Amino acid sequence: MELVRSELARAARTAVVIAAVAFVAAPLQAHHSGAMFDYDKSVTLAGTVKQFQWTNPHCWIELSVGGDNGAEDWSVEMGAPLQLYQGGWKPGTLKPGDEIKVVVRPTRDGTTKAGLFVSATRADGSVLGKPQ
Repeated sequence: MELVRSELARAARTAVVIAAVAFVAAPLQAHHSGAMFDYDKSVTLAGTVKQFQWTNPHCWIELSVGGDNGAEDWSVEMGAPLQLYQGGWKPGTLKPGDEIKVVVRPTRDGTTKAGLFVSATRADGSVLGKPQ
């Protein structure tokens, strides 16, 4: 009888561990790849913040960048709010109308005006977030 209880307890522990691993791993499986970005290139964008989205799973800067053919809207993908917060960012760090320079890793195909965030500075030269 004791052997049966021991086996049942071990099976229950195993089931709990499997369930915990599945619970933790499920969000990771749903996360998208960063393969669309060209990690060998960087582009510096100078523009006006249209919107700063403090959202899960990623924060975004929507930026209006002036160019020869008029303004172009760029979407800048950032990390998760917790990562940004740990780096000194807050939901109110950027406001519509703020002038900033952002360094991004552009998309590989170049057809989409989007990039992966690397760094940002305000018009006065101050660095946004904690220095790396």
